[in-house]
Amino acid sequence: MIDGVLAKPLNVIHDERGRLMEILRHDDALFVKFGQVYMTTNYPGVVKAWHYHKIQTDNVCCLKGMIKMAIFDGREDSRTHGEIGEFFIGEYNPMLIAIPPGVYHGWKCISPEESIVVSMPTEPYNRENPDEYRLPPDTPLIPYDWILSPGKKHG
Repeated sequence: MIDGVLAKPLNVIHDERGRLMEILRHDDALFVKFGQVYMTTNYPGVVKAWHYHKIQTDNVCCLKGMIKMAIFDGREDSRTHGEIGEFFIGEYNPMLIAIPPGVYHGWKCISPEESIVVSMPTEPYNRENPDEYRLPPDTPLIPYDWILSPGKKHG
């Protein structure tokens, strides 16, 4: 596990009315502070990567469909510098992933339908000076291939 990245399995409660799933509470061990909540979607096969933040922690949960989330530790002073991690999260594996500043991350929709992702960063988006630093999905700076192949090793 990349240093500072936390994964919280989510509990889904079912009854005759439907489902309830708590995602993030202020008394969770991984909660830092609240910035905003937003929703984004991915069409099947689409990759949204890579980016990192210098200030905020991202808290990401896939509510509909499935995504393959990849993370890369770009922090020079980290004990896990250069490591890659993967999470397969969504309807079949409900989980919240907390990604600290300096860790590149992105995801690919791996379900046959559009994925719906909710992000709860610790900071509100600053339109004049965004805390967002991007690289293309196929950058040679991150040794990762977004192609999903059974048994394929990454990193």
